[in-house]
Amino acid sequence: MKILVLNGPNLNMLGKREPHIYGKLSLPDIEETIKKHAKSLNVEIEFFQSNYEGAIVDKIHEASGKVDGIIINPGAFTHTSIAIRDAFLSINIPFIEVHLSNVFSREPFRHKSYLSDIAQGVVSGLKEYSYICALNFLVGFLKS
Repeated sequence: MKILVLNGPNLNMLGKREPHIYGKLSLPDIEETIKKHAKSLNVEIEFFQSNYEGAIVDKIHEASGKVDGIIINPGAFTHTSIAIRDAFLSINIPFIEVHLSNVFSREPFRHKSYLSDIAQGVVSGLKEYSYICALNFLVGFLKS
């Protein structure tokens, strides 16, 4: 089983950017945590981060036929990207939307997601554990 973990804009700044909201871990720290957990589940994992919407769309398209599931933290694209939504609608791969912060305890514009209604599930507000919960669910879902 192979899972792709996608991270959107500004997530490369984790650990430096608003640690009171997003936590103190860097993206490489979080990826290492995910990688260790994936290994315990006997799952191959691939990571990709971009600040560019088109690069994320391209990666979603390229995933077709190559991965079994996707975990995505779209960052600010959550609230703006019809292009990423359409990319997911163009492939047949289940995905989970994740967020480090609890988006519903934040500014009202963060409450709207263009992906939630087409995602297999959404995990929000658990910092780096949002990814672990998403991975656990996705692996179980794909095995069933």
